[in-house]
This record gives sequence, structure tokens and C-alpha cells, in this order.
Amino acid sequence: MMPGMDGFELCQSLKTDIRTSHIPIILLTAKADIASRIEGLQHGADAYLAKPFHKEELFVRLKKLLELRKRLQARYANAGAAFEPPPHPTLEDTFMQQVRGILEAHLDDDAFGIPDLCKALAMSRAQLYRKFQALTDRPVGHYFRDLRLHKAKTLLSDTDLRISEIAFQVGFKDPAHFTRAFEEAFGVSPSGWRRG
Repeated sequence: MMPGMDGFELCQSLKTDIRTSHIPIILLTAKADIASRIEGLQHGADAYLAKPFHKEELFVRLKKLLELRKRLQARYANAGAAFEPPPHPTLEDTFMQQVRGILEAHLDDDAFGIPDLCKALAMSRAQLYRKFQALTDRPVGHYFRDLRLHKAKTLLSDTDLRISEIAFQVGFKDPAHFTRAFEEAFGVSPSGWRRG
């Protein structure tokens, strides 16, 4: 037994903390009865293995958790798609919605950066990078840039604003840099996108 708290309490503590809720947890325990299994899963464990366990079962569970993680990363990573939280959002859904909301509120602020986002989330830079990388498989700065560029694409299609005005509205100080970034992201210049 662990000193201070048992595995169920540790699992619940990790799964209810926004900084660690994304980490998959497999409980490996001698408590093999059904009541203990249910309790472990209720405390947030992603899988529950009783001792003695079979190595192959552990590997299969790990593989399935990694596959699930890849599907979640694909869902969270797309800055261009509207983020619709499910009917019963997880802490990760809430976190991603909060991050996206903060970033969208500051799209036009070219001075808003990662330190400002950390402050708004009350997280350290390292915590934010670890969690965001685990959820999206990409750096938060790249996500923010893509969010800005996708907003610019929408503005190019839906408004008659000049390209320089759109660049400023999505947080680019230099319209030439905006044009290069847009072309790199979408394979066409902003004017070409508008014409096309």
C-alpha cells in the first residue's frame, strides 16, 4: 500500500487536476474484486489490471490507449474547425475550449503571446506546453498561428476588407509576413484565395 493515500485517491487527484487530467492511468493492483474494479474506474482510471496480470493484456491496453490518444489529438489539433464540445465534456474538452476562447478573443492583438495565455490559464509555461502537446501533438504557438490564418481565410471570403486590414485584424504586424505565412499554410496567396 502507498503511504498517505491509496492508488484510487492518487488516480482521482491526477484526473481532477487540469494540469494532469490528460495523462492516461492504468491501475495495476492486487484488488481484483468487482467492487474495487468499479471504484478504480469511477476514480478516473483509463484501465484496470489486477495482479497477477498478463503482459500481453497490458500491451493491448497500452496500444488501445495510444490509439485513443491519436484520435483525440486529431480532434483537438485542427485550428480551422469549429470546436464543438460533446454533450458531456471532459476536462480536456473544457481546457481546449478555454484555450481557444482566449486565443480567439486576442486574435487581433499582435502583442498577445504564450506568456499572456499562461497567465490567463493560471498555468506555467511548461505545464501549458506539456498539456497542449499531449492533447494536440503540436506546439501551442503553431496552433495560435493556424487559428489566425484560418480566421483570415474566413475574412477574405466573407468581407471586402483590404488584405493589409485583414492582416492587422488577425494579429500580424506586417502584411508581407502575413502573405508569406498564408501562402505557406494554404498554398495560395491571400489575393489568390479571394479570387479563387
